[in-house]
Amino acid sequence: MDMIGSIADYSMTMSQSQLLTNVSTKVLDMALDSFQGQADEITKLMEASVQPYLGKNINTYV
Repeated sequence: MDMIGSIADYSMTMSQSQLLTNVSTKVLDMALDSFQGQADEITKLMEASVQPYLGKNINTYV
């Protein structure tokens, strides 16, 4: 019986480990999606802030 109990314990441990891995992967996937959305918004803000006509001319007075 000891070997059967050991196999059952091992099986439960493996199942819990697989569940933990799956949950961790899903949380990381959600975080990646969130960061990607934030990066897209920052990119849009940076593109909107570009003013190419500034800095092309220098006014000098003599």
